[in-house]
Amino acid sequence: MQRKVLFWSLVTALGGFLFGFDTAVISGAEKAIQQLWHLSAFEHGFTISIALIGTVIGAIFGGIPSDRLGRRQTLRWIAVLYLVSAVGAALAPAWVPFLVFRFLGGLGVGASSVTAPLYISEISPARSRGRLVGLFQFNIVFGILVAYLSNYLLANVGDHSWRLMLGVQAVPAIAFLLFLFRVPESPRWLLLHGRIEEGRDVLRLIEPETVDADVAAILTAQAHSAQQSGSLFDPQYRTPVLLAVAFAFFNQVSGINAIIYYAPRIFEMTGLGQGAALLSSAGIGLTNFIFTLLGVNLIDRFGRRTLMLVGSVGLIATLGLVARAFYTQQFGGVPVLLFTYIAFFAFSQGAVIWVFISEIFPNAVRARGQALGSSTHWVMATAIAFTFPYFAERLGGGPTFAFFCAMMVLQLVFVLRFMPETKGTSLEQADRTLVIH
Repeated sequence: MQRKVLFWSLVTALGGFLFGFDTAVISGAEKAIQQLWHLSAFEHGFTISIALIGTVIGAIFGGIPSDRLGRRQTLRWIAVLYLVSAVGAALAPAWVPFLVFRFLGGLGVGASSVTAPLYISEISPARSRGRLVGLFQFNIVFGILVAYLSNYLLANVGDHSWRLMLGVQAVPAIAFLLFLFRVPESPRWLLLHGRIEEGRDVLRLIEPETVDADVAAILTAQAHSAQQSGSLFDPQYRTPVLLAVAFAFFNQVSGINAIIYYAPRIFEMTGLGQGAALLSSAGIGLTNFIFTLLGVNLIDRFGRRTLMLVGSVGLIATLGLVARAFYTQQFGGVPVLLFTYIAFFAFSQGAVIWVFISEIFPNAVRARGQALGSSTHWVMATAIAFTFPYFAERLGGGPTFAFFCAMMVLQLVFVLRFMPETKGTSLEQADRTLVIH
């Protein structure tokens, strides 16, 4: 692997680190914020969810600047959003400005989930693309872990420790912004916009032996796309659109965010008490980290489809056993089952989602396709996070986890029947396979 490509990918994956850090850091500050500004239950919930609302909006519209300004310039603006959000939220004098700055951070998270995997996929050689794009997901879970550790270390530092918890994000945000001045623009974006020699120069740095063939393949694929209408929802893009939406949908109806957001509540539902609830958060975060790392290292060796098949079977088994535990009220093995569930999810969906969605769209609509997949993911994440407490209370844990299990059965059918393998293929080869020209 070219060292330059690895460096560019690591820099871009810092967006994933900030994504994870921004998402998790509020957990250490939310109680102090509620007390400081005397927030009602509704205001408190809105304060926690405002970043998620920004994330949905950022994901929906993140493809627009990626197409118009370029991938690199969009990443720089994302870094600025992270920086402004961190400093502004830490120094916010009142509740409303705090909401504004947290919303800006959410926009950064949503746009990052579109642009960072998109950029890495477009600079990566086919043989290592899965591992390189997977760095984004790895850095998300690493950012979550670092946020929890940072919150723990800063918890008792003065009367306003929550401000330090939020403000410390400015350090990696500044590093992200500065390092981005050392990465080139995506060669495929350059070629798409007629900047042939600039694109050729970047491709020469990536794969000098095949640069002429790569340029010819990219330009040929773009010529095919140019003969069609530019709308993402034209018939020729039907297959990648359905694949992206289905993949993002199944990612969330696995129940992953319900378990991550509400792990203490779930453990308390099993009667294990507060000690086990605190242990569960740390254990789930560590398990997520370890098995995401494993998945990222195996994705180019065994392929996206293989990881998804193994993960789907594991998710069906663990969710089914958790549902059975709630139906029978025998909770002895639930902690182990939930850790095992996280392991299977991180190894499969967690490692694969951003890689797969970034690979299946042709150059002309890749940014919009990535935005579609990302926004579907975040809309479903919001729906699951908001509705889980209601259904868990009204229906109980048994039917709720049985629903997640049934969705994973459908995911297994989807993987077996419809999911193509994209391991080792160029982005243009995937274009020819999935798009009707």
